[in-house]
Amino acid sequence: MQKRKLKIGIVVGEVSGDTLGAKLIRSFREQGIDVEFEGIGGPQMLAEGFKSYYPMDILSVMGIVEVLKDIKKLFAVRDGLVDIWSKDPVDIFIGIDAPDFNLRLSKSLKQKQLPIKTVQYVSPSVWAWRQGRVHGIKASIDLVLCLFPFEKVFFKKWDIPAAFVGHPLAGQLPLKNDLTEAQTELGLDPALKYIALLPGSRRGEIERLGPLVLDAANLLHQKHPDYIFLVPAINEARKQQIESLLVQYPASLTARVRLIENSGRESKIGRQVMNASNIIALASGTATLEAMLLHRPMVTFYKLHWLTYRIAKLLVKIHYFSLPNIIAGKKVIQELIQSEATPEKLATEIEKLMNIEVAQIQVMQHITMHKQLLSSNSEDPVKAILDLVQ
Repeated sequence: MQKRKLKIGIVVGEVSGDTLGAKLIRSFREQGIDVEFEGIGGPQMLAEGFKSYYPMDILSVMGIVEVLKDIKKLFAVRDGLVDIWSKDPVDIFIGIDAPDFNLRLSKSLKQKQLPIKTVQYVSPSVWAWRQGRVHGIKASIDLVLCLFPFEKVFFKKWDIPAAFVGHPLAGQLPLKNDLTEAQTELGLDPALKYIALLPGSRRGEIERLGPLVLDAANLLHQKHPDYIFLVPAINEARKQQIESLLVQYPASLTARVRLIENSGRESKIGRQVMNASNIIALASGTATLEAMLLHRPMVTFYKLHWLTYRIAKLLVKIHYFSLPNIIAGKKVIQELIQSEATPEKLATEIEKLMNIEVAQIQVMQHITMHKQLLSSNSEDPVKAILDLVQ
């Protein structure tokens, strides 16, 4: 009797999850394991033959208050997946990041008593805030795949099965990373100086943070007209959104802004723009880790709905928001959060990084942390996942 093909459900909610998902799919294939993948995926996963029941953008909602507007839609998507997998169960469900959605989906699958093992790939930041979630994780997740070694230590204290699988970018991005080469790859003139502006990849983020970065760029342009500003656009919709903001600014500034749209099937334009820039200003999130592993000097910022921020402040257990600072356990990069995130302060922090010595100190710290992530002993995520069903 022929053995049934393994079936794995995956749900991702943003570009970084899509990248991890595509790499995981390729890892199964490279190891000769015959698997069908379905759920919710992005363009990179679709290119690997992934079957997506809903568009990835449907989950691209951030913040406590902001989610409430789309709560019915999100519940409908969750219930739709539960219904699909109740009729034709997958062997394993893997939620990649998007913990608020994926942990609820895992809980619903467990409540249905379906024969599905559940995995959360990318640990929810329970070590940072809302630690009460750890009880829900213990009840609904069979295995947590951690990107950082300190996360596995945390889950061990709570007797939750966890594997440190390392961050794929740490091994993927080289320790020696030439700026001129990166600029040439994007068709940029290495003789010029570039500042990357990354307000985020979601519609809501660009609405909230786009004016902040462009206002800061306008201030910098008046003092440093030789700099060129690079702004990545993950797709045509985000490109149009940024263009609609740019028309509100002086022609002298817009002439120095280069909006670069993603062209390949892999959503790497943000990384390419950061890699080709002398300085990066970016929204706090997983992209800060990419910037760190690219060894580029950066400043990060973020603004939430005022009520979301007030609630989050009550729940946060750590001192920093950005991954480089969390990994280092100290302030390596400047964070401008909420009321601190003003065009004036952002322009000032970017200007500080124009000093070569200041920038180089930060870059050396990035390289040190990169080496630390490479030196840690990590497990193969494919083996960790297969151990659940074998």
